[in-house]
Amino acid sequence: MTQDPVLWNDWHPVAWSHQVPPGALVPVQLLDEELVVWRRADGALQAWDDRCPHRGARLSLGRVAGDTLTCPYHGWRFDGDGRCVLRPAQPGGPLPKDPVVDTFHVRERHGLVWVCLGTPAHDVVPFEEFGDPRLRDVFAGPYAVDACGPRVVENFIDMAHFGFVHDGILGDAHATEIPPYDVEPFVDATGRAGVRATGMTVTQPRANPQATAPADVRYGYRISRPLQAILTKQVAGAGVAEAVTLFIQPVAETRCLVWMVFSALRSPEADDEVRAFQDMVFAQDKPILESQRPKRLPLQVRAELAQRADLLSAHYRRYLREIGLSAGVSP
Repeated sequence: MTQDPVLWNDWHPVAWSHQVPPGALVPVQLLDEELVVWRRADGALQAWDDRCPHRGARLSLGRVAGDTLTCPYHGWRFDGDGRCVLRPAQPGGPLPKDPVVDTFHVRERHGLVWVCLGTPAHDVVPFEEFGDPRLRDVFAGPYAVDACGPRVVENFIDMAHFGFVHDGILGDAHATEIPPYDVEPFVDATGRAGVRATGMTVTQPRANPQATAPADVRYGYRISRPLQAILTKQVAGAGVAEAVTLFIQPVAETRCLVWMVFSALRSPEADDEVRAFQDMVFAQDKPILESQRPKRLPLQVRAELAQRADLLSAHYRRYLREIGLSAGVSP
């Protein structure tokens, strides 16, 4: 895919932090680039091009020793900066002075490993819901889906499909009206502009895995990056709002992995139940997402018909136009 500066210079999730212990080599794909993520003995993360500069073998098939990575093909060894420090077939010979492996920016936030292929325009977006001592973060996914990231975000922020795709769970086929709600611009903690929706209410048969009766739930959405969104939901009578955060890894223009974090009022014993609930919900969304045409999200207002409930979607599309996104969308 053609490099999109908006995505190239943004942060994207590529692995759960616990999946990259010291010594592990984790191959990942991001924006059509093949990478290897690994952790040095001192705990520092690395994100490299998954290709040895000698004869092109995958470095992810090699091995980590301390703070170095060794290619599986000819044993070339590279330090944490991507410099070659050993060529076994030519011991004692001259070595390149500069790094020879392409390396990328990497961070750990929200239980995930994040990579930026270009020059980060900002830090990973913080969410105040993470770290709330009243809530427990539960990780779900990743879910592979043959759809572009913007289509997945738009599905996440759409309540009008609940009664049809998630009947008996998040919605009721006999109560599908979405009352009017408000959408407004806002600025997140990193200074990035975005959109948020408030004043949304929906009656849900199962607002969460432990629900035993229908409940009125107050929804709110925030979006300040093109492939990330957060939902806050508060059941009527509950003192604390829970949160569901959506992070998308654009594997290619119309393929992605979906990572989700639930900040929920749950005990540790309920983690598996929460994940199973989300597995079920996403399994219902996936065939719909993969069926949508065109594969790239249209940004023109008249490209698809709309209804009152699509107000947040309309603002999201306008936001994508304003920031100049080109990958996964059609102008």
